[in-house]
Amino acid sequence: MPESGKASRVGQVFDSVASRYDMMNDLMSAGLHRVWKAFTVAQAGVKPGMRILDVAGGTGDLSRQFARRVGPTGEVWLTDINGSMLSIGRDRLLDEGQAQPVVRCDAERLPFPDGYFDRCVVAFGLRNMTHKDRALAEMTRVLKPGGRLLVLEFSKVWKPLEPLYDAYSFKVLPWMGQRVAGDAQSYRYLAESIRMHPDQSTLAAMMSAAGLAGVRYFNMAAGVVALHEGVRI
Repeated sequence: MPESGKASRVGQVFDSVASRYDMMNDLMSAGLHRVWKAFTVAQAGVKPGMRILDVAGGTGDLSRQFARRVGPTGEVWLTDINGSMLSIGRDRLLDEGQAQPVVRCDAERLPFPDGYFDRCVVAFGLRNMTHKDRALAEMTRVLKPGGRLLVLEFSKVWKPLEPLYDAYSFKVLPWMGQRVAGDAQSYRYLAESIRMHPDQSTLAAMMSAAGLAGVRYFNMAAGVVALHEGVRI
């Protein structure tokens, strides 16, 4: 889609699916998204007292896990550009007794000072950002020297699986979206956005260009998803 219309389209998608977002994630991934997120949390190596930024954190899956780890002396900032998603995440944090800060903001213009966070994490959100390079630069900027950025995102699947993956993405997902969430078009967008997202090596290069060192990635589910991480110099 044209760059000028992407933010508006993404907003419409997430306003539409917010109430059934987590249910659809479970259905679409057969529950594997929970495994991928658990691996991300483990890889982050969060310790009590740390400051964590959850970018495009939506319904708060990662924020809730991080909040348990940082304890009362730490901070977990849940952020998202979409108010519908963010309100669900805020309520779920409160339901667990976690009164963590929640901020509606654009990942390309983060309202935080340089070097404030120990960890910055974005899970399944980077592909929806219009200017990924700007978002990566912003997330790097707000990290302390030695802090780590982790990017969990759909990626380039193992080539022999591409025909099966395409059939699932462009036929099953929209059908499921219509039956469960009453919205086939948003799930067509999901499939299209995945195909437009940079592959593993391209994203690693973008993270290095943003000022991160030691960038590496871990493929999961034959490359359906990859976790990238890098350290702020």
